Amino acid sequence: MPLTPYQIFEIASLAILVTILVLDLLLVVKRPHVPSMKEATAWVVFYVSLALIFAGVLFVMGDAEHAGEFVTGWLLEYSLSIDNLFVFIIILSRFAVPKEMQQRVLMIGIMIAIVLRGIFIVVGVQIIESFSWVFYIFGAYLVYVAWKQAFGGEDEAGEKDNFVVRMLKKRVNVTDTWNGGKATVRLDGVKYFTPFLMVILALGTTDLLFAIDSIPAIFSVTTDPFLVFACNIFALMGLRQLYFLLGGLLDRLVYLHYGIAAILGFIGIKLVLHAMEANELPFINGGQPIEWVPHIETWHSLVVILVSMVVATVASLIRIRIVGKRTGDTSLHIGPSEAELGADGHYHIVDAMGTTFYRPLRVEHNATGTLTVVDAHGKQAPVADFSEDVVREAAREDMDPQDLEELRRRIRDGREFDERDDRQV
Repeated sequence: MPLTPYQIFEIASLAILVTILVLDLLLVVKRPHVPSMKEATAWVVFYVSLALIFAGVLFVMGDAEHAGEFVTGWLLEYSLSIDNLFVFIIILSRFAVPKEMQQRVLMIGIMIAIVLRGIFIVVGVQIIESFSWVFYIFGAYLVYVAWKQAFGGEDEAGEKDNFVVRMLKKRVNVTDTWNGGKATVRLDGVKYFTPFLMVILALGTTDLLFAIDSIPAIFSVTTDPFLVFACNIFALMGLRQLYFLLGGLLDRLVYLHYGIAAILGFIGIKLVLHAMEANELPFINGGQPIEWVPHIETWHSLVVILVSMVVATVASLIRIRIVGKRTGDTSLHIGPSEAELGADGHYHIVDAMGTTFYRPLRVEHNATGTLTVVDAHGKQAPVADFSEDVVREAAREDMDPQDLEELRRRIRDGREFDERDDRQV
């Protein structure tokens, strides 16, 4: 039996998506680094454009209904993924993940999320096909999650030592020493598990919780397994770059969780109404569908998602402006949190004493055999006063490549520099 155009599109799309994910993973493994603002922005734009092209192809194929469902489902999953990102930031911060390791950790966390959501999609579709009344449960659960999101406290997923990590620590040797990207290290002949494994476990359990939330939500838009999976893939693919792009801004979008709560609450109510439309439970309306229930179209969901996120974001930005006028700091703090955008439009880094050094900066070596950071205003300080990763990244972005290479040559040739100074640049 020949394949339909839609089936060919499914196969081709999945092949392209898997290829992109594999290449992205190889890039992270081969070249672990902290992405610059330019790099992170380019990747986010690429993935968003890819999603829009995907929707456009569906529309051109004459499948406007599926195209609309994909756009709505993608935006829904993207908004829920931003909520996931908040918890990722908490976990990486509390485990003090080195900057150069964060890309790898995030990529592994995202891959776990994709696998878990794939499993949930297959299981969920089977359950829905057999038991339509499950939408009652899905809907009620999402309304509960929405209430918790808006008015509840911090989720256990955001804790450094969640249940799985605590159980593991009781049964195996765990060290605070990072050993690159390895899960174990041998100290004095004894095998220890590193924080790398602890972080992966924390992210994995977090992904499990968010999969339980997001999969029922996407079923309110479409039950097509391919579209559900595509929405999740596209929402998760740019999440790692979004983490580095938004940087310190996420912490300041204080009303964003209310927008996400509004979306979850609406989707929960929509699922309950859908269950009532297709009601088969004998103790509700005699097992007959409830005809007076209003039908919510896909475009209704799209409008609610967009309005909720826009209102929550604008309200947060207004609050930032109000607080900024009081404190004198009206910057958005986009980009890596250690290289924030100051109120005067300059990126800056902060030394161990909390003093601000404005970029662009340069690193110089002097006759005493030490390295010195010189900022845009001529302010100087020893390079050892700054975070190693922050100085390295700032020097790579700010300094002329030839000057930077000359500095590295002098460090290699000199005998008076210690190992830390050498690593800094």
